[in-house]
Amino acid sequence: MAVNLVNVENVSKVYGTRALLDGVSLGVSEGDRIGVVGRNGDGKTTLIRMLAKLEEADTGRVTHLGGLRLGVLTQHDSLDPEATVRHEVIRDMADHEWAGNAKVRDVLTGLFGGLDLPGFPQGLDTVIGPLSGGERRRIALAKLLIDEQDLIVLDEPTNHLDVEGIAWLAQHLRERRSGLVCVTHDRWFLDQVCTRMWDVQRGAVYEYEGGYSDYVFARAERERIAATEEVKRQNLVRKELAWLRRGAPARTSKPRFRVEAANELIQDVPPPRDSSELMKFASSRLGKTVFDLEDITVQAGPKVLLKHVTWQLGPGDRIGLVGVNGAGKTSLLRAMAEAARTEGETQPTGGRIAVGKTVKLAYLSQEVDELDPNWRVLEAVQAVRERVDLGKGREMTAGQLCETFGFGKEKQWTPVGDLSGGERRRLQLLRLLMDEPNVLFLDEPTNDLDIETLTQLEDVLDGWPGSMIVISHDRFFIERTTDRVFALLGDAALRMLPRGIDEYLERRHRMEARVTVSAASAPAAEKAAPEKSAADARAAKKELQKIERQLDKLSEKETKLHAQIAENATDFGKVAELDAELRDLAGQRDELEMRWLELADDA
Repeated sequence: MAVNLVNVENVSKVYGTRALLDGVSLGVSEGDRIGVVGRNGDGKTTLIRMLAKLEEADTGRVTHLGGLRLGVLTQHDSLDPEATVRHEVIRDMADHEWAGNAKVRDVLTGLFGGLDLPGFPQGLDTVIGPLSGGERRRIALAKLLIDEQDLIVLDEPTNHLDVEGIAWLAQHLRERRSGLVCVTHDRWFLDQVCTRMWDVQRGAVYEYEGGYSDYVFARAERERIAATEEVKRQNLVRKELAWLRRGAPARTSKPRFRVEAANELIQDVPPPRDSSELMKFASSRLGKTVFDLEDITVQAGPKVLLKHVTWQLGPGDRIGLVGVNGAGKTSLLRAMAEAARTEGETQPTGGRIAVGKTVKLAYLSQEVDELDPNWRVLEAVQAVRERVDLGKGREMTAGQLCETFGFGKEKQWTPVGDLSGGERRRLQLLRLLMDEPNVLFLDEPTNDLDIETLTQLEDVLDGWPGSMIVISHDRFFIERTTDRVFALLGDAALRMLPRGIDEYLERRHRMEARVTVSAASAPAAEKAAPEKSAADARAAKKELQKIERQLDKLSEKETKLHAQIAENATDFGKVAELDAELRDLAGQRDELEMRWLELADDA
């Protein structure tokens, strides 16, 4: 029988006149991996702070197992700014001691990219004081993970980590024996790591078995049985449930509850996006040209981030952009945005960016724009526009869109100056969408947004007819909202990834392995055969671009065939004929993707 590590008994917590937690009783046992979800402000952080005894409950009690070894990562670190990274993370271990410790090596490599901490000016001897919040966050996480604990409590551990760092952390936590309680908005991470979920809602905490996907199934079932009056919220749950079941069945572990009733909820739910219809609408709004990048070079100071890149963003394209930090993702969007703002007059260091005449761009940057703090939320939205057309016949007033994004009628009259960081982020998104853009650039749009707001945003984007580029470390959001993934791998090139983020992680792993091998055999490399000529590299790049265009055309054909199959569902002869065409296209796609992968390694 598993040992009980923490007991929370009839705990309540009130702030002002609002009960964040009301008579909550929970337990954490040995080996539990619990994900905590809920809307911002509903008490997730308060719950785990009380669980860790960092905050006192108003009523009830929290008891820990005697001698419990507890590790806590809060949103604000307690690192000594005068100390070095070595002092905080490695402490008094001698070099030979920590370098011979497999766990220390794994943590340093996973969180910092190497034992010498590349990216830190003096490596382990870097003083902490001048470092950024993200760098301090990784140091605090490394310090915690190097120790041995019975229970780890993490508040937003994936903040400031890239896709690779999040994948490493998920694997690391799965392999640890420690119990885990984790607050995060990263749904992919919850699915990979957690075996139970706590949903904090209106002072209560609902428990579910399984990861995030299981939680979505169970919540839909609970709401169906309870016949909830929150129709809008239930529709979003159904839509996300349908996507999880149709698009990625391998995500979910074996459900620990009966799913037949939940499946009834989705039998009449169409796919989240009608891609062919959206493409037609986008083409009518945008014409043929959106952004054409011809042989561009992008620099940040003296550093060349992108070199001789030729690429096209077409009408209706929904692109996810991933890559290592500092590879140039944000710089690429800025260069494109600047060309659009100046109608093509401002160009990057080399090459040219052509912008379509009908492009109306909205760019959500990582910085939150400053608004008049005395404005009310509704006034800030109405200052842009009173009504908005979201495509597919969906028209909303400013107030209705505010409600969709979690600003209820009372909250709409809150001064902007009183909003939290997450609420300001939501307001910034609202103002962008109210301006009816036909091209969206979203740079880390999920920062500070809770899961419920993320599903609301995904719902809005499902029917939004235009072109879109999303930069995000939130793997679930990228896979949910975009159709294709491109990557910047740190070698100044932009590459399409037919298999998405899984392929990105594989390619990064291969690149790191090659770097390790080449460093070990540098003398032999000097005698090796010369590199391929520039002409060969150009030819490979040209063929890559040709294959990408062919893959785009195949995707369009496949979409049309799926639509034709749906139209002729009762004509079995016609369906068989169309299905044969579809299989033929799938074979062509496999061949092109294999050739693409061969060329990508040489380009």
